[in-house]
Amino acid sequence: MKYYTRSAPSPSYQSLRKSCADLQCTNDLLCRIVSADCAPKDASWQNCRMSDHQQWAFIKSVQPKSDETQFDLARAFDAVVLVRAKIPDDGYTAGTLGTERIGYGTVIGEDGLVVTIGYLVNEASGIWLTTNHGAVVPGYPLAYDQATGLALVQPLGKLDAPHLQRGLASDVAVGDSVFVIGHGGRAHALKTRLVAKREFAGYWEYVLDEALFTAPVHPQWGGAALLDAQGELIAIGSLLVQQEVNGVSTQVNMFVPIDLLNPILDSMLQTGRSPHPPRPWLGMYTQDPEGNLVVGRLSPGGPAERAGVRVGDMVLDVDTQRVHGLAEFFRAVWRLGAAGVEVPLTLLRAGEEFGVRVKSVNRNDLLRKPKLH
Repeated sequence: MKYYTRSAPSPSYQSLRKSCADLQCTNDLLCRIVSADCAPKDASWQNCRMSDHQQWAFIKSVQPKSDETQFDLARAFDAVVLVRAKIPDDGYTAGTLGTERIGYGTVIGEDGLVVTIGYLVNEASGIWLTTNHGAVVPGYPLAYDQATGLALVQPLGKLDAPHLQRGLASDVAVGDSVFVIGHGGRAHALKTRLVAKREFAGYWEYVLDEALFTAPVHPQWGGAALLDAQGELIAIGSLLVQQEVNGVSTQVNMFVPIDLLNPILDSMLQTGRSPHPPRPWLGMYTQDPEGNLVVGRLSPGGPAERAGVRVGDMVLDVDTQRVHGLAEFFRAVWRLGAAGVEVPLTLLRAGEEFGVRVKSVNRNDLLRKPKLH
């Protein structure tokens, strides 16, 4: 069942940038949106910047209710904060993700530590966290992990919000009821269901071995909290994608399992990054229509462009190994070593096969670093 007048694009950063002036429900099941103030270049949830006076809510039948849950709903609602980030105009991601970003974050520490999705706060020069009670506290982008896409924000003041316990996405089964919680209390909370657990590959050189997919969808997914039946945090909202469910193409939310944070959390708190070596990054945004790996876009001045790769080239091999599909392609690159390794590619252009050697980089080195004032 489709809830919105606009269909979702394939999973990509572009799905974070679409205008949502027409994002509204087509039936009475999901929600009602009274007004929207959209800024097409803002990389917020679906790039709609909600004005302060805007009123929207899920209809009551899909909102979670205290007598239907096994946990303290009010506490769960208050543990989710609004995240607003300002990115400098010359930031590496400013042209792709915008300079004003809005989404959600979940408090996971007694000191107010917030976990969110990384694209909201990458390169942020300013972050503001807003609680359900209206308090606004500045935040510092403490850590970001490119491999998982998760980020940590440390409040620079007393947040006065409860924290949620972290559960395990691995303990939740397809078909289980789950809850998507956004800032704003019950009105922005949704009873939903886990419809799939599967591999996810995004053309920005990103792979999750097992992402979580839920339906019906939450229209403001960026950084939203996914809770299990016990009210524990099991995943963080990342995307709105198209997926086949029971043979029918439908919109689903994709979530990053919180399980991926647990083994790297200490390192992220201490060093601002994962303990694992950074993966090689090519700056080559590849699509796989009809099973073919085709270069759809190149990062300007990035490794692939400097090596002579062009938009429209077809990727055949990585280091003489034939690759099929995005996940196989990216994993073949990552197996060659850490960022900085030279990546031999066999490409097809205008019917001719040829080889290039791409000197990879650590993508994080290209991003503006936060300054603590």
